[in-house]
Amino acid sequence: MADALIEIKGLTARYGQVEALHATDLHVRRGELVAVLGPNGAGKSTLLRRVMGLVQGAGSVHFEGTPLPVNDPRGCTKRGIVMVPEGRGIFGPMTVLDNLDLGAYLIGHDRAELKRRLEQVFELFPRLKERQTQQAGSLSGGEQQMLAIGRGLMAAPKLLLLDEPSLGLAPRLADEILTTLGHLNRSGLSVLLVEQKAPMALKLASRAYLMAVGQVVAEVTPDQIGSANDLARYYLAST
Repeated sequence: MADALIEIKGLTARYGQVEALHATDLHVRRGELVAVLGPNGAGKSTLLRRVMGLVQGAGSVHFEGTPLPVNDPRGCTKRGIVMVPEGRGIFGPMTVLDNLDLGAYLIGHDRAELKRRLEQVFELFPRLKERQTQQAGSLSGGEQQMLAIGRGLMAAPKLLLLDEPSLGLAPRLADEILTTLGHLNRSGLSVLLVEQKAPMALKLASRAYLMAVGQVVAEVTPDQIGSANDLARYYLAST
């Protein structure tokens, strides 16, 4: 697909002898926010991990028209793909600032560029600036999620992969986080968003892939999903 930033074809993933992701096709265009929706165990997180080379499997992933390195998360990051994992993955004993600095490790000792990226993150998440000397583990759940996203942005991604960013957050905080993602997307960042909270994700997405039992069962636009019953219809049709 000529206009695809990332194009995934026939992607599978295995944990030992278990195939957790069956042959999957999807794509994200430049500047697009695409949601991946589905119940627990549908294979959503495995899909992102497979793209990043964290899980073994078959199939192909092309980014900006060329294949991604195989089983090489660092190589994926160098190409411009950054993943914010489920559970945030922050380093609790370290300060907020140190966590953010780690996200920019690829720029080496370019202090001017580091400062520029920090200013961008602090503008997006003012609470992180207020708490930059605080231990990351002492932040609230919402602030930790802001930090996880901020650390991902420090790598200046072309494509941001987000795994359940609203997980465990109060509705107000979840809405705030997802609203910020919408702002990032409107500023030009491409996003592949894995979410269980379909209504929130569909407010932001231009398209959505619905997953069940380890495979994509439908590709839809937000106007095709008016209620939870519409989602259930797609999921039940796959069983």
